[in-house]
Amino acid sequence: MLPVLIFALAALGIAVCRLWSYHAQLLEMARVLEETPPESNLRLTVRMPGAAPRRLCRAVNARLEEGRQLRLETLRREQELKYTMASISHDIRTPLAGAMGYLELLEGEPERQADYLRIVRKRLAELDGLLEELFLYTRLQSGSLPLECGELAALPPLWDALAEFYPQLEAAGIAPVLQFDREDMKVYASPEALGRVYRNLIANALRHGGGGLAVSGRDGEICFSNVLAPGSMPDTAHLFDRFYQSSPARTKGGAGLGLSIVRELMERMGGRASAQITGDTLEIRLSFARKA
Repeated sequence: MLPVLIFALAALGIAVCRLWSYHAQLLEMARVLEETPPESNLRLTVRMPGAAPRRLCRAVNARLEEGRQLRLETLRREQELKYTMASISHDIRTPLAGAMGYLELLEGEPERQADYLRIVRKRLAELDGLLEELFLYTRLQSGSLPLECGELAALPPLWDALAEFYPQLEAAGIAPVLQFDREDMKVYASPEALGRVYRNLIANALRHGGGGLAVSGRDGEICFSNVLAPGSMPDTAHLFDRFYQSSPARTKGGAGLGLSIVRELMERMGGRASAQITGDTLEIRLSFARKA
């Protein structure tokens, strides 16, 4: 009987020690969680034996990492927003200041009213385009722009876009060359998004190209190509980045978001946009998803 009692007391002592160890370890984990700053990379450790304490520790550390990643993502988005607003504000002020300046000149020189009003309208049109581009980019980034894609003819939206830019193309002496294997070529896209992609690429060629514009299409791909402006050699790895600084976008108008919007729209439609330079020619290729 005595050996059994001794064994029971020993087992009870071991259980009490283990419970005390668990209690102390849980208090230590709580203290670490209370005293560690949210941005810390510190992770909990466990000395208690058994699978359950280790599982609890892993679960807590996983939640801590999720919270840290969420904070980092929130911080990144805040920094992106500040950068976007700082960059776009410069471009918005430029046409606005120009319009205000010509309005003041109009008051002092009423005999030149027609010329000044024409310039003011041009500056305000630039401002409207900048705001529209920023609004579209913001909606794309937030995921609040639904796109309904389907199989559609690739050429009619292109004709509409070229007609919209006809005055600018004529003024620049550019006669676009179209080379499509089939006039009834179809792509999987959203009509509105495809039209925006076309317009942004035409505007990019007008703003930064050295003349000429060719559009070719075959087998689910459409390529826009134009000669580069003298001395221009953009980095195609960053051409679709927001506010790409190595290109002359900030000095020739535009918000620096046009090609970023092209990439975002193509990816939202399941395709992709890529660029390459062959000799002195920039080629921007649109690859569409192959869906029925």
